[in-house]
Amino acid sequence: MSQLELSQRTLTLHRFPRMQEENPLQAWDAADEYLLQQTLPVPEQGPLLVFNDSFGALACALDRPLYSISDSWISQQATRQNLRDNQLDEDRVVMLDSLAPLPAAPACVLIKIPRALALLEHQLRQLREVATPETVIIAGARAKEIHNSTLQLFERILGPTKTSLAWKKARLIYSTYAAPALKPQPETLSWPLEGTPWQIHNYPNVFSRSGLDIGARFFMQHLPDNIDGEIVDLGCGNGVIGLLALEMNPLAEVHFFDESWMAVASSRLNVERNRPQDMARSHFQVANALSGFPSDRLHAVLCNPPFHQQSAITDHIAWQMFRDARRCLQYGGELRIVGNRHLDYHRKMKKLFGNCTLVASNKKFVVLRSVKLR
Repeated sequence: MSQLELSQRTLTLHRFPRMQEENPLQAWDAADEYLLQQTLPVPEQGPLLVFNDSFGALACALDRPLYSISDSWISQQATRQNLRDNQLDEDRVVMLDSLAPLPAAPACVLIKIPRALALLEHQLRQLREVATPETVIIAGARAKEIHNSTLQLFERILGPTKTSLAWKKARLIYSTYAAPALKPQPETLSWPLEGTPWQIHNYPNVFSRSGLDIGARFFMQHLPDNIDGEIVDLGCGNGVIGLLALEMNPLAEVHFFDESWMAVASSRLNVERNRPQDMARSHFQVANALSGFPSDRLHAVLCNPPFHQQSAITDHIAWQMFRDARRCLQYGGELRIVGNRHLDYHRKMKKLFGNCTLVASNKKFVVLRSVKLR
């Protein structure tokens, strides 16, 4: 539990999923505090848009109606939970995913600068379609994360841009919409998947959007085949693992799960474009791991788990994925993962399942398999 003090109020804010460590990670940073020090237009002047509010610190502290735009299902759930925990009105915050249209003529826009520059560019291009010269646009991040390329992106898409002095190792960017000339660009980036006839399409916030990552490439050589049942590509990203699972398991239903709307949209697009005949047995869900999925049902869960949340290195996401996989697998069903050798995932899998088998390994990665037994 951590607290953020603002004027006369103290807010209790949590990260989500709830951290179990004795010293949980803080649910905001200095850039959030710096943004909250700024003088904003009054609500009567137009909508307030907040981008990339990781755990709801901005939505909770700004006691006024606003739109919260994020590509993260987890961030949105954290915002809702923190509003409830602080007895704040949830209805004043409208949640929008990263592909939804924005409200017109916002009076003010606050942006937490995301790690992915491609996502920032997508959001600034979205904003360009609705902003006016009167819109107050302020972005914030840790000082070390604001580069010349960041400022140039604001100037190229929106207009005149300047920065603040550093405060507690955070900086702000102030930008004014002036409609500079801008070339259009495709909504997705695409590339051919080696060894297949497929063209892989990627929305801006998808992991390894410019090419196949080496862990997935190794994993694709060691996937199960001829399963007659239900398979999940958990943390699906652009869906290349699920695509191959569709091909290798022609009688299976394949579910694509990710907490990123852009990832799930990329997976859907890739099945539609590359295996349209398999759309009827493909299912797409934005969620935290397998939350909401029935227990004791799946035949296989395939996973390349992440080991960070925003800029924090953590294993709690992988742990959540493994626990959800065990709950949702039927007896005899398997969890199969790929991971860096040094992460010791075999210990977690053996603790949960009572067994863990090495399927394959190379100098950097291991493919591991655990079976749910009675």
